[in-house]
Amino acid sequence: MKILKSALLVYFILATTYVAQAQTINSNKSEVKFKISGGGIFTVKGTFTGMKGDFNFSESNISGSSFDICIDAKSINTKNDKRDKDLRSADFFDVENYETICYKSNTVTKTNDGYQTTGEMTIHGVTKTVTIPFTFKNNTFEGDLEINRLDYKIGEDYGTFRVGETADVTIICKIE
Repeated sequence: MKILKSALLVYFILATTYVAQAQTINSNKSEVKFKISGGGIFTVKGTFTGMKGDFNFSESNISGSSFDICIDAKSINTKNDKRDKDLRSADFFDVENYETICYKSNTVTKTNDGYQTTGEMTIHGVTKTVTIPFTFKNNTFEGDLEINRLDYKIGEDYGTFRVGETADVTIICKIE
């Protein structure tokens, strides 16, 4: 009986720790910003929205923290309708076949500058391991990384002069 009580106590502690970590993403205020060279002479800036998923972060339980989050690939917005249509096409993001861009963490750790998460990023049907350094302040996750679009088979026929090879990406996830 004593073992059963101990097991129930451990289960209760673990369950309440998990529940306390679960947070709700404010999809209206969360976005992924990017910038990439265009034509070798200018920079294209844009956003993705429609962020959804499981956000579980606790500064007091970093090793128990996790992220499993996706954004809507169709939401790409560079403030140029023709370019956005091209980016949604099969030549680039192929949003009809790959509706989401997703990240699922394997680890979350503390660093000197904040935190970092390492996990699997899936874009355009290709999954790669990435590390995202981030801060978490005022219920806001903000992380930066560089993505090589050719690693994800995006716009392969466009070379690197017309469209830059790497994009600087900032993830802003607001928690309610």
